[in-house]
Amino acid sequence: MSEQGVQQAIRLALGSHPGIKVFRNNVGAYKAPDGRVIRYGLITGSGDLIGWRSVLITPDMVGQRIAQFVSVEVKTPKGAVRPEQQVWADNVRKAGGIAVIARSVEDVKFLVAD
Repeated sequence: MSEQGVQQAIRLALGSHPGIKVFRNNVGAYKAPDGRVIRYGLITGSGDLIGWRSVLITPDMVGQRIAQFVSVEVKTPKGAVRPEQQVWADNVRKAGGIAVIARSVEDVKFLVAD
């Protein structure tokens, strides 16, 4: 399956869960006819899918929910993780978010486990 196919399968699997929201994050640059470079997406290395997972807070804040940042870098089974993608994932994890290198839907199923 192509990276695009894996990504679409992951989007469908996560999108059906009410506590998860993920969005496509295209990162790149475009050179405008006047020579300006227009950059789009988050920073280089950021995940293909970004969003949040709703998390119920523990007893001192019973009933409240927070949004935990989620970043999913999608790869084919043999796709290599670039150094800047690994740095992004490491920084998301250090900040308390979830960063996953996903090669199949199975790799993100833990996000929707109740």
